[in-house]
Amino acid sequence: MNMDIRNFYQQHIDDLSANIRKRRNKNKAFILGEITSFAAIFACMFLYTTSLSGWGVTGLIVIALATYLYIRQADNRNNSTIKKLTHLLSAYEHEISYLDQHFECFDNGQRFIHPQHPFAFDMDVFGQGSLFNRYCRAVTTGGAEYLANALALNNYSLEKPTVASIKQKTEAIEELSNMTDWRMNFIALGQEGEVDTEKIRSAINKVSLVKLPSYARDRLAVFIALCSLIGFLCSVILSIMQITDATIPVWWGIIQFFVVYALCNRTMGKISKAVNSLHQQLRTYIALIRMIATSKVSAKLNLLAAEELSEALPSFGQMENILEALDRRGNILGMFFTNVFALSDFFTIRKFRRWQDSYAEKTELWLNTVSSVDALVSMATMRFNHPEAMAANIIEEEKVVVEATNIVHPFLGNKGIANDFSITNRNFYIITGANMAGKSTFLRTLGVNYILAMNGMPVFAQNLTMSIFSLFTSMRTSDDLTHGISYFNAELLRLQQLLESINNDEPCLIILDEILKGTNSVDKLNGSKMFLESVKNLNVTGIIATHDLELSKMATSYPEQFHNFCFEIELGKEVTYSYKIAPGVALNQNATFLLKQLLKSSGKF
Repeated sequence: MNMDIRNFYQQHIDDLSANIRKRRNKNKAFILGEITSFAAIFACMFLYTTSLSGWGVTGLIVIALATYLYIRQADNRNNSTIKKLTHLLSAYEHEISYLDQHFECFDNGQRFIHPQHPFAFDMDVFGQGSLFNRYCRAVTTGGAEYLANALALNNYSLEKPTVASIKQKTEAIEELSNMTDWRMNFIALGQEGEVDTEKIRSAINKVSLVKLPSYARDRLAVFIALCSLIGFLCSVILSIMQITDATIPVWWGIIQFFVVYALCNRTMGKISKAVNSLHQQLRTYIALIRMIATSKVSAKLNLLAAEELSEALPSFGQMENILEALDRRGNILGMFFTNVFALSDFFTIRKFRRWQDSYAEKTELWLNTVSSVDALVSMATMRFNHPEAMAANIIEEEKVVVEATNIVHPFLGNKGIANDFSITNRNFYIITGANMAGKSTFLRTLGVNYILAMNGMPVFAQNLTMSIFSLFTSMRTSDDLTHGISYFNAELLRLQQLLESINNDEPCLIILDEILKGTNSVDKLNGSKMFLESVKNLNVTGIIATHDLELSKMATSYPEQFHNFCFEIELGKEVTYSYKIAPGVALNQNATFLLKQLLKSSGKF
């Protein structure tokens, strides 16, 4: 792993830790200031009740109150900043964990595992230590689902990727990878907990259907409300100036509160119920929208997302105001004072009505846009963490084309052994080799880099030229005794699924690891030959790993379509593995050799 990346993350961790310590020390001063100013308020109020009452003491009360509110606000800002910095620190610490090959702090995507998927189960796309587990930094469940669908190419049948669309994703990922501070702040928003996009969608749908009272659209009601509010404030001022009796603003405020409460409480309750328990998630979601909408980007996909969400800012800005109003109603004193001095409930319902009229129908598009950017941020973080990876060269060909130079499996890091390999359309490659020689890893190397390339993500090769085709694999078939499916039957069902997926109008690459493992060697060989002789006439290209050296004779029967490659080993006192693919058929096997060593080392034979 590139040491500069580690140093980059560590430097930010050190700087953030120092800043957090500094701000926590400020808290002590703020607390002392709050206590002092609060005590000053009570002292001045006590003086006011004595013969010292007058404009001077009133002024001291106002100054003490203003000082308290100022310090309190500064303390709240400081605490909020500490919280944000702590989340950002966690985001950087998680990237250090990633570099150390610890992925427990990231979503493993276990819920997306589907053994019947054309390739995701075999290619370790989901699960602990998987492709998704390593690369997902999604802040929202919608972003995680978008990334999962992208890595599994679940939209392939509906919207076939093109060279242009892949190039656009590559440009978007590259741009976001260079926006390091922006990207890490984006990820930090998810450190308090993943935002549930579906719950956000459900809440917005519910509040958009809330029926509002008629006064929410009545201009006369607004005029009356403003007159009442101005009258109340004037009565307060006149009372302070001792021009009118002090009971007038008291009774005016009380009556005003109960009128607003009677008119608005039921509607405010409906709105509050619709977004119940989602306040923090909605705030995080609004922060995400604001970050995307105000980002300085130029890549086409990023620019389109920013423009779309710029239109969403007023909508979610109003939603944020509504949430703040609901928070103020969280306690009876807050609800009383905000309604007495600002008719908060009445004007909140008016704002809500404007939101319903202007924006409710557009939220679905905005939710999908946030999810897509969320997924791109994950991909961009992977790109930043792997400067050694390169962009694939995707070409316009209606056939399977793969030209790989020094290709390695992304999970192996510096331990990976690079190989060169080329795949020609409607050709088949029989790969033989001993156990643990590298056959299955090589098959996954090709498959995983294909997934990355189709998503515009960098690939782990010096050069990878690839056309656009579909992929189907059969490497991890298992029995299902609960449903009475034996291992051999499961293999047949997988091959049947493969055949059903083949579309002669679209090129397909199949990757198979030991066809028909669940039967005897003779039957296995005959069945494998029969299967390959049948599919070679379809629009299919294949890579087949096998221990059965007899299957390699198909290259003799069909030399123009079938080719032999192997992972050879050397047998001496120990087994030596090169993990390098080469033309030909493997000469050495290691099962007997290793078993002899095992029996000898046991000391029982």
